[in-house]
Amino acid sequence: MATERRQIIRLLSSICVLWPLLAESQERARPVIGFLNSASARAWAPFVAAFERGLNSSGYTNGENLTIEFRWAEGHNERLPMLASELIASGVAVLVVSGGTPPVLAARAATTATPILFMTGDDPVEVGFVNTLDRPGRNMTGVTIFRVALGAEPVTLLRELVGNKGPMGVLVSPINPGSETHAKNIEQAARAIRQELVVVRASAADELDGAFADLSRQGIASLIVTASPFFISQRDRLVALAARHALPAIYPVRGFVDAGGLISYGADLVDAYRELGLQTARILQGANPAELPVVQSAKFELAVNRKTANVLGLDPSPALLARATAVIE
Repeated sequence: MATERRQIIRLLSSICVLWPLLAESQERARPVIGFLNSASARAWAPFVAAFERGLNSSGYTNGENLTIEFRWAEGHNERLPMLASELIASGVAVLVVSGGTPPVLAARAATTATPILFMTGDDPVEVGFVNTLDRPGRNMTGVTIFRVALGAEPVTLLRELVGNKGPMGVLVSPINPGSETHAKNIEQAARAIRQELVVVRASAADELDGAFADLSRQGIASLIVTASPFFISQRDRLVALAARHALPAIYPVRGFVDAGGLISYGADLVDAYRELGLQTARILQGANPAELPVVQSAKFELAVNRKTANVLGLDPSPALLARATAVIE
């Protein structure tokens, strides 16, 4: 009996010694994903949730069989090189970057070996991220939503909703290279229907009040807020400023309309981030980023907030509402 007791005690002692080692071994075996973004966790929460759903559908769950290390620049792009280097130095298996072109450039400067997966609204071939969409040819691939090609739709949709009552304002953030191309596409679309434009730029939160004041002084009758991670991070403030100035505005993603904005047209970012999760899972499963085609997200959303339209004295046509993928009552 005493012998058996001693054997049980030895066994328990061995388990106590080995258990931390086994746990540490399992932790080391769990892949780590680095997630780098130029904005904030709060602004990107719906997109992170969609990204994790993409991973889940491929059998990966954060905290169970993988770990996601997040780094948020909070609008301070000068921090991105340090954050990218920090993630690479920690030995991440994949580096996922989103929130515009600057995070991608920071990641590319930090490593030529670790797989990089990007989300971009620019043409990734034109800006030099990949050689071709079908065969990226280096350690980078990802998802593109080609927002710069959406120049005509905001102009025509806003004109359809508001009419030609005066100049149309365009709010642009020049932080990303694609923003100026987007603005040029909007200008081209406006010229085609003889719509006068007033373009104003803002790159920081403390510039937004001045930008709206400038637009107001120039007598604009409606506003296009162009696609920008900075503007998405300032969603609530932009919607509030448009309401304060009684400006009918069209936004680049549906989240603005959910927050009280009038209308939005653009890529379905939630679906695009789900695709990014699927791409990340493919890399974890052994795919070579140089040979993994860039996904071209082709799902777009048109959302209309009828309550905001009523406040502004607008009556969306049945045809416009029928085309909408979401109508907020």
